[in-house]
Amino acid sequence: MAGETGTASPRFRDAISWVDTPLLTVCLGSFAVVLISGLVQVSFGTFTMSLSAAWGAVFDPVVWTNPQVLLRLFLGDGLGTEAARMLGLSTHEVDLPKETLIVWRIRMPRVLVAVLVGANLAVSGAVFQAVTRNELASPYILGVSSGAGLAILLTLIVFAELAFMLPLIAAGGGAVAFALVYAIAWKGGTTPVRLVLAGVIVSTVFGSLQTALFFFADDLGVVQTAIAWTTGSLTGVDWEQVRMALPWTLVTVPLTLIGARQLNVLLLGERTARSLGMSVERVRFALSGVAVLAAGTAIAVAGIVGFVGLIVPHMVRQLVGSDYKRLVVGSAFAGPALVAVADVGARLALSPTQLPVGILTGLIGGPYFLYLMRRQDALGEL
Repeated sequence: MAGETGTASPRFRDAISWVDTPLLTVCLGSFAVVLISGLVQVSFGTFTMSLSAAWGAVFDPVVWTNPQVLLRLFLGDGLGTEAARMLGLSTHEVDLPKETLIVWRIRMPRVLVAVLVGANLAVSGAVFQAVTRNELASPYILGVSSGAGLAILLTLIVFAELAFMLPLIAAGGGAVAFALVYAIAWKGGTTPVRLVLAGVIVSTVFGSLQTALFFFADDLGVVQTAIAWTTGSLTGVDWEQVRMALPWTLVTVPLTLIGARQLNVLLLGERTARSLGMSVERVRFALSGVAVLAAGTAIAVAGIVGFVGLIVPHMVRQLVGSDYKRLVVGSAFAGPALVAVADVGARLALSPTQLPVGILTGLIGGPYFLYLMRRQDALGEL
């Protein structure tokens, strides 16, 4: 037994040897930001409560000692009750205090969706920056967001019966847009500036098509919802959006982490990657598919939230280095922190009016994008 323990310990240390102090600092700091932002979020609304009351509601023992409550929230009433029965748990309804009911039923989904959206967009941006070897790449800049947005608007306005497939539909639209960007930018290869310009072209065209779709909507409510959605908003999200995004997030983030080694090799250049035995185009295609699915998942539940995929990987890279195993994990924590903070600002800046979170991320991301362009220009990379 002692020998087995001694053998397992070095293996465990080897498995986590890439986890260092800068990465832990990013992860723990981001977690703290999300926690504080979440407590602020669940404190405000028509029924306002103090931070201490919000804290008590979030960690109410009535919720945490009755797993069937959480199962019903995360899986839905029907599936959650069935899961509780299969696990041998009580299926009886639990009476929650008023504050706890408001926090968990109404306000908590907004915090969780912000976390899922931030993680997906940040991871997607990190992958695109490696696949294109372009520091300026992100789902928003490369037109993927516009393609996914057009596909979702088309579904909401014309094919509403397919709404349950929104993440996959968004991924399909994003994939088409990304393929168009590559086709436009390709000229015996691509360059950072051609990819960015091609992304601007595709985004402009798809954005115009999105606007045109509004004229085919008969329901004014659908139009208003679509307009708010195109600016990226977490207003009105509920557990349905959590249940829609969570399964795909549990697919995209681990797959990206598994592909971290391949992403590191891609950064060395195509010639080096091929000399190491990598099928470059196949790996690039597979990883791009994961990035498109991640971006599509975020867009399906929150609309077009711009620049998160650009800002977060770049800032995390400055803190933890360029190794993609660290970068993916750091981005998966820092992305939720940025979106959570931006959503708090969007909600409280002009209270009681709530701004779309995409406006805040755009105000942050626009100047940062300009800074990156000037930096690359100074380095002679543009």
